[in-house]
Amino acid sequence: MAESMKGLKRTHRCTEVAKEQTGQTVTVMGWVQKSRNKGGIIFVDLRDRSGILQLIFEEADCGAENFGKAERLRSEFCVAVVGTVEERSGAVNTNLKTGEIEIRAKELRILSEAQTPPFPVEENSKTRDELRLKYRFLDLRRPDIQRNLILRSQVAASVRAFLVEEGFLEIETPMLMKSTPEGARDYLVPSRVHPGSFYALPQSPQLFKQLLMCSGYDRYFQLARCFRDEDLRADRQPEFTQIDMELSFVDIDDVIDVNERLLKKVFKEAIGLDILLPIQRMTWQEAMDRFGSDKPDTRFGMELKDVSQTVAGCGFGVFTSALENGGSVRGINAKGQAAMPRKKIDALVEFAKGFGAKGLAYLAVQEDGSFKSSFAKFMKEEELSALAEAMEGQPGDLLLFAADKNKVVWDVLGNLRLEIARKLELFDKNQFNFLWITEFPLLEWSEEQNRFVAMHHPFTMPMEEDLDKLDANPGAVRAKAYDIVLNGTELGGGSVRIFQNDIQEKMFEVLGFTKEQAREQFGFLLEAFKYGVPPHAGLAYGFDRLIMLMTGADSIREVIAFPKVKDASDLMTNAPDTVDDRQLEELGIRIGVAKEEE
Repeated sequence: MAESMKGLKRTHRCTEVAKEQTGQTVTVMGWVQKSRNKGGIIFVDLRDRSGILQLIFEEADCGAENFGKAERLRSEFCVAVVGTVEERSGAVNTNLKTGEIEIRAKELRILSEAQTPPFPVEENSKTRDELRLKYRFLDLRRPDIQRNLILRSQVAASVRAFLVEEGFLEIETPMLMKSTPEGARDYLVPSRVHPGSFYALPQSPQLFKQLLMCSGYDRYFQLARCFRDEDLRADRQPEFTQIDMELSFVDIDDVIDVNERLLKKVFKEAIGLDILLPIQRMTWQEAMDRFGSDKPDTRFGMELKDVSQTVAGCGFGVFTSALENGGSVRGINAKGQAAMPRKKIDALVEFAKGFGAKGLAYLAVQEDGSFKSSFAKFMKEEELSALAEAMEGQPGDLLLFAADKNKVVWDVLGNLRLEIARKLELFDKNQFNFLWITEFPLLEWSEEQNRFVAMHHPFTMPMEEDLDKLDANPGAVRAKAYDIVLNGTELGGGSVRIFQNDIQEKMFEVLGFTKEQAREQFGFLLEAFKYGVPPHAGLAYGFDRLIMLMTGADSIREVIAFPKVKDASDLMTNAPDTVDDRQLEELGIRIGVAKEEE
């Protein structure tokens, strides 16, 4: 039978009770973690979001009625307890913040009873994700998840305080907007008032924050909810949060400066990490050449080496044909792995094929200096020696090579490098390596659309010195774009925006937009640009990813209160779900479902 709180007021959270309060009467409330009846004395661990506190019930102190209620307590009962703070009579528990004290209970109220939970509410749960997410309201009681969400709240407050101090204004932008198909798929929302028309949920506040700069707001920020109808993975969700900002009258260095100071403050306050400023910068080209990735993990070496010149003219057709087709031959050196069993090498070959490789060539430098290789019969001994030397191969090293178009080679070796590092544990999980990647290509060629598409978005400013290449060689144009990377994960990205009409029109032309198409999709922005637009730039962080990295979680699901699973569904609420026919009728929508043949 549930009891009322009437007359009781909580005085402390569990871990707010300290040794200094010994002898004082306190009132605590929370959930029963566990209860142990030792016959005549009952020990209860009480849990709230702050942690755990031990309670002691003895009939002589709390009376027969309260003791009888204490005998009924089970895991997850929600209770209120009045008692006196005492030093522990038994051994001190050094694992608990409250390990030196306990509460001798005088009064117990069972606020609500609980059924046996489908899994234990405990740290580092081994329960399968599907069950945890179905009962997410219980999973959220776990101390490790609660710590993650508390940290998330603290970081949000820290970000807000810093940006406000820097003169930013927090302004909300619309959740219902016009669909702009450039980029990921939109989530569409049908309009009842305008039959046959649809809003889109924002993929980002990009257009609106640029309009705010046109309107003179100078420095804007928002913790913005964003939506993308795309395939999920460990660090993606269909709805997510961005720390979004835009600044007027600035260039790249101004944006980087304010964000470096933001990161320094937030990481220091949240996890006690001192970030050394300035953060290293690296161009996109250097990152691709050295690491095969535009978000490189620099906590370990194993960098890519271009050996195209070394193998030019050799007898191995895989290498020479790649070079003839305008590609390259590059390799990585897995130090000390020459003795890797063939089975493991074959597994690496299969892994590489998943990123577009036709195969993977290897050269093991044996301890005696001889070579064991998948292509030795096609190359002379001196050619193999020259190749090993170019790769700085020492006895005991395993050299792995990919030969194809640059894009494929980078993708294959960049991911292979990470896979080997994970398997061999080559990096320190407690190390935080920050890196700015700059000078991205403005455009990339889409085989699917048979045209150039914007690598970031159509409003990114080209580097001034590359403007003359927009007509002659658009693929060589670099952008005034920048990403902030942490341990191989993109934390955020942004760019200086185009603010001159002629450059914006040229950009649309290169992207294959007619003037009519550009007006139809972005007319309101182009119209605003006619009335005195300031130079402006911005950046947005993936807030969920940021917290995931701060907490060391394996997935952003561990730092989001109510996440979706891989098929973008919510197991707890069973969303998405069918809706009433009457609702569809009001919206003028008819659902066509293909029936499977029996």
